[in-house]
Amino acid sequence: MTSDGLETMLAVAIEEARAGLAEGGIPIGAALFDIEGNLLGRGHNRRIQENDPSVHGETDAFRKAGRQRNYRNTIMVTTLSPCWYCSGLIRQFNIRKVIVGESVNFGGGIQWLRECGVEVVDMQNDECIEMLRSFIDARPEIWNEDIGEI
Repeated sequence: MTSDGLETMLAVAIEEARAGLAEGGIPIGAALFDIEGNLLGRGHNRRIQENDPSVHGETDAFRKAGRQRNYRNTIMVTTLSPCWYCSGLIRQFNIRKVIVGESVNFGGGIQWLRECGVEVVDMQNDECIEMLRSFIDARPEIWNEDIGEI
């Protein structure tokens, strides 16, 4: 996959993160693609909007992709390094490639995913870094709740 292809896929996740922020939620977006780059599902963190702690960006995109025969040839794209919960989903369903917008604000489970043989590409995207950093600065209590640090 070319650098342009990765940027195009990440742009979908960024759109979702912006949508979540506009709804008053945490700006984390994700999308699930097949190996050819076709979009299967997209979503964003909606745990505040829906009062449901299980609706993370990755889980929302995964659910919206619907049932797949297998996930070995899918790519999870997310604006932020997946938390342990979402990293577990990636391993459980054998998603073999993860594109991460950034891991500066939160490292999550990317090292563990790599140790498990998942290919992780960390884009260190400036927009992803700044969007979440601004949210954390403005709403630290919500952020800490999201990552279980309260």
